[in-house]
Amino acid sequence: MQSSISFAGLQLTFLAEKALWCAELGAMFIADVHFGKAAHFRKSGIPIPEPIHDQDLLQLEKLITTFQPVDFYILGDLFHSDWNDQWQKLNDFLERFPQTTFHLIKGNHDILPHSFYRQSIFQIHDKPLLIHELLLSHEPLEQVPEEKLNICGHIHPGFRIRGKAKQNLFLACFYYKKRQLILPAFGHFTGLAMVKASGDDRIFGISGKKVIQIL
Repeated sequence: MQSSISFAGLQLTFLAEKALWCAELGAMFIADVHFGKAAHFRKSGIPIPEPIHDQDLLQLEKLITTFQPVDFYILGDLFHSDWNDQWQKLNDFLERFPQTTFHLIKGNHDILPHSFYRQSIFQIHDKPLLIHELLLSHEPLEQVPEEKLNICGHIHPGFRIRGKAKQNLFLACFYYKKRQLILPAFGHFTGLAMVKASGDDRIFGISGKKVIQIL
């Protein structure tokens, strides 16, 4: 099941794979992959198994083969901090899809030396990028021009649903408010930051294979 919004003549579709699809542009958007985070933790003595990132690669493969995007935009925090051998694994994997151009709008965790980015499969954007009327950034922008929509990440938005028996269900979500759409964290090895909607804000929760408008 899919949910969507319309903006400036574009249909933006929320996917349960924690991605945003725009058919008119042939563009896919994700944020906060944090690939290589498991290896980063192991270097610090915390035994996190590497296969946790294999789920991310399978999700990427599913999105690319299903939708055949012309452009694939990663809105920051692609790789978790310092270099480890998972960087090459990620690049080798994405080279299997030459029909797609991969873009990285750099985030606060994208701190590899410039030489690594220059030699990678990615087109690198150090500043927010405008395509059509969509303003792409990692962190939510404090000021968004009229008639533009800031699509971003960084927050790892989540929402808590309380049941009648006082049980709690925590869901990753898309958080849509005036001139801003915050994407859920794509990576499986990430946490959630609970968001509170107000006014005309809308929240689209991800439950299994469904995206459901909660508010």
